[in-house]
Amino acid sequence: MGLFRPDEIPVALEVFDEAVRAGPRAEPYSALGADVDGRLTGWICWGPTPCTLGTYDLYWMAVDPALQGTGIGTALVLEMERRLAGVARLIIVETAGRPDYAGTRGFYEARGYRATATIPGFYGPGDDQVVYVKEVRSNR
Repeated sequence: MGLFRPDEIPVALEVFDEAVRAGPRAEPYSALGADVDGRLTGWICWGPTPCTLGTYDLYWMAVDPALQGTGIGTALVLEMERRLAGVARLIIVETAGRPDYAGTRGFYEARGYRATATIPGFYGPGDDQVVYVKEVRSNR
């Protein structure tokens, strides 16, 4: 299951199942899937950060490991950003600081997200949390 720890997989599946059940009008979260030849190959989920004005969290994103690097993740992030233009001020992404997450961090950095904070040992011993932020520009 890629980089997710075993205890993260049921949480991701629960969020995914809820997004599918709620459909396109899910509140307060939004989700989007990528389809290649009728097969789900990627998924992204985001929503407003409680008690903020115009800040949104990118909660989960996953792309089939066999298809990473083909543009699916970029397409999902760009579509999320397009949908948030004019609504959001900031998008926040929290991800792991482990060495095996270097590609994930590089992915966000290449798309204009900047690391603004690190919380040592957040996910577990030796597994920091790295917080990325991107300002959203209005498309209006």
